[in-house]
Amino acid sequence: MTHEDLKTKALKNPEVAEEYEKLEEEFSLLRQMLAARQNAGLTQADIAEKMGTKATAVTRLESSLSSGKHSPSLSTLRKYAKAVGCRLEVKLVPEQ
Repeated sequence: MTHEDLKTKALKNPEVAEEYEKLEEEFSLLRQMLAARQNAGLTQADIAEKMGTKATAVTRLESSLSSGKHSPSLSTLRKYAKAVGCRLEVKLVPEQ
């Protein structure tokens, strides 16, 4: 069974689907961060150097978004964005 098959099967459960949906913002941000790092051709160690921190801190930052165990500060996200040649943009979007 592939990851996609497992995900599709799991999301058929309404409780799982509801919890998964709650995490969409974090997963979306993580996908954007990883894509920006990849597009910049940088490693976690490169990002850490540009942010003035250690590679383990960047690893924790990226993994915290997928685990939901930690919410990084806007300041940290700004530093990460700058390190990958981006700017951080936060928006409030009306619910439909």
